[in-house]
Amino acid sequence: MPVINEAKKEIQFKIVYYGPALSGKTSNLTYIHSRFSPAYRGDLISLATAADRTLFFDYLPVNAMILHGFKTKFQLYTVPGQVIYNGTRQLVLRSVDGVVFVADSEWEKMAENVESFRNLEENLEKQSLSLDRLPYVLQFNKRDLDNAASICYLQFLLNNRKRRVPSFEAVAVKGRNVFATLDALTQILLYRFNQENVPLRPIRPR
Repeated sequence: MPVINEAKKEIQFKIVYYGPALSGKTSNLTYIHSRFSPAYRGDLISLATAADRTLFFDYLPVNAMILHGFKTKFQLYTVPGQVIYNGTRQLVLRSVDGVVFVADSEWEKMAENVESFRNLEENLEKQSLSLDRLPYVLQFNKRDLDNAASICYLQFLLNNRKRRVPSFEAVAVKGRNVFATLDALTQILLYRFNQENVPLRPIRPR
């Protein structure tokens, strides 16, 4: 559930970028962070391990929404991709409101994509959560590589569920569809919160 901060008049949504090692989770966050003015974003924090790291920062979109007098803020996190850091993945997923699953389009990474997706489901289940109810979107990253698998195959592997979710072809290091991916998920989160709680109206920039 989103965190409601009465003192700051903010509603904070937590979004986690999940996926196998080197799929592009870090590239997504660093690109997003670089495109926002410091007035609308927090510091990019890196918690490094021996061979991987977790990144996070929060931001207030320029065209954010107000929910019943509260500004909406989003906290973006990545998880370490390597299996040995599964405990950290579970920790980062606590109180998550939505997930961006970043898949690596390289043919030789298909098994890692499937394993990471399965790991996401298992870690959510430990927190009594399920992808059948949790908002998430798919990003098929590294579409510029010569050895990229077909979109049809990626959809078959990762989006062949009872309900299909929005998916985006991306090149995160160049910013291609990075914001389209994020915007799709934030709109789903805001719509769901609005349906369950209060009406929305846009914040007008000064």
